[in-house]
Amino acid sequence: MKNYYDILEVSRNASNEVIDKAYKVLVKKYHPDLYSTKDKKINEKKLKDINEAYGVLSDVFLREQYDKELEEQEKRRIYEQEENIRYEQNERENYEQNNKEEGNSKRKTKINRIGSLGSLIDLTKLIFRNRPEISERKNMTKKDLLAVGLTIIVVIIIGIVLWFIPFTNGWMRELIFENPFFRWMFK
Repeated sequence: MKNYYDILEVSRNASNEVIDKAYKVLVKKYHPDLYSTKDKKINEKKLKDINEAYGVLSDVFLREQYDKELEEQEKRRIYEQEENIRYEQNERENYEQNNKEEGNSKRKTKINRIGSLGSLIDLTKLIFRNRPEISERKNMTKKDLLAVGLTIIVVIIIGIVLWFIPFTNGWMRELIFENPFFRWMFK
């Protein structure tokens, strides 16, 4: 929404006489006939805005409506700023709280860097040794779960490749079919 008071360069509580005088001064200043071709288009647009602002501010009813809309817009802007500040404060508090929790969990158990083999081992220990607590589950990132999934896929691919290599085929058959752990699957 355009601020007509700024366009006419007057204050919000300016009288009709001040608005009339400001309008006449600005029309003389920005009249397109006084400028070259390049500046003429810019001044035509500016003069159009000046005429629009004067049309609203010179009419008492339209000015009251415009002032109400301007106040509502200002209230919305202030409300949005306050909401943004509250949101940023909440985000900052959550970030600090997560860092404190993360620091506490690092003190309890040594956690390796994300993406390393050590973090993969830590994650599998956490999952299979004991059920993770809710706070620990939140700390498991998508990267950790992706690392577990990719590791499983790589192991399967290595098994398939070893199966089709003649030298390791016998060893793979022995591992799968002679192993008591896998025997129950193929009975």
